[in-house]
Amino acid sequence: MQPGKLPPAVNLLTLITGHWRAQAVHVAARLGIADVLRDGPKTVAAIATLTSAEPEALYRLLRALASLGVFVELEDGRFDLTPTAELLQSDRPGTMRSLTLSICGAPYAAWNAALYSVKTGKTAFEHVHGMPFFAYLASDPEASATFDECMSDQSRMAHSAVVASYDFSRFSRIVDVGGGNGTLLELLLRKYPHMTGVLFDQPHVAAGARERLARSDVAARCEIVEGSFFEAVPGGADAYIMAMVIHDWDDERASAILRNCHRAMGPGGRLLLSELVIPPGNLPFFGKLLDLDMLVNLGGKERTDEEYTELLAKSGFDLIDIVPAYGPSSALSIVEGAPR
Repeated sequence: MQPGKLPPAVNLLTLITGHWRAQAVHVAARLGIADVLRDGPKTVAAIATLTSAEPEALYRLLRALASLGVFVELEDGRFDLTPTAELLQSDRPGTMRSLTLSICGAPYAAWNAALYSVKTGKTAFEHVHGMPFFAYLASDPEASATFDECMSDQSRMAHSAVVASYDFSRFSRIVDVGGGNGTLLELLLRKYPHMTGVLFDQPHVAAGARERLARSDVAARCEIVEGSFFEAVPGGADAYIMAMVIHDWDDERASAILRNCHRAMGPGGRLLLSELVIPPGNLPFFGKLLDLDMLVNLGGKERTDEEYTELLAKSGFDLIDIVPAYGPSSALSIVEGAPR
């Protein structure tokens, strides 16, 4: 039965106990249970030994998760993986383990103060943790490493959908602004052998990208530049792409980034934003919930097509097109802008 078709009381109960489910999955991910079961089903006692967990408490966790389709309890009492549980394996293609760990860490605590964000318009994360999200990551190496791993794990599928859905062939040089570890730029350069690229990001991020891309077959066509996109971005390219960057920022700071791109590109250049564009109406859309998370944790926002039109206009661009990026679990679009 679809959530919207549940009796109202059951639907509401499911919604208000969502944190139980999230934290149960989080604990399973932290314990590495899916990795332990990689070679086949095991008894609770064996799993408890391998994960340093208390057997009875572990059974209660596994029983609850099995009722949700995460793991399965066999007739002989052993537990095994399900396709959902396989996504919690650390080295599986498309893994969501790092995403689970990241979402259910410090950002989760901020959601306890979501009321603060709704009443003030300010981030609950800073209210709870005493500093903005990215400053927190800089202060916590473990959280930073988990977040970077999460972004790397999730970005490849999203970037693949973008590269497959949009025709980049007319561009000869592209700058990936806030390009992270270089996954998107690597995919672009591999698909378009005539293209050269620049990865632009903060020094500590660029250092990791430089090391990774040096081993790539596109290294000779890729330049790494360090800096802040709030100050300037590299010039001389005919396309500037940002993947899930603009949604991290409010309109004022997002516009500052876009204006720097505008100053860097020539009159025939293109701005390409890979983002979730919120559709109208009441239909479920992941971006509507992610928008709340942006409010609570980062101070950014997801935007509608009208809001992107306005944001681009005040930054010196016309919105030319919005192209859906189809792919596994992808709800992304490419927002294309041209300088006025």
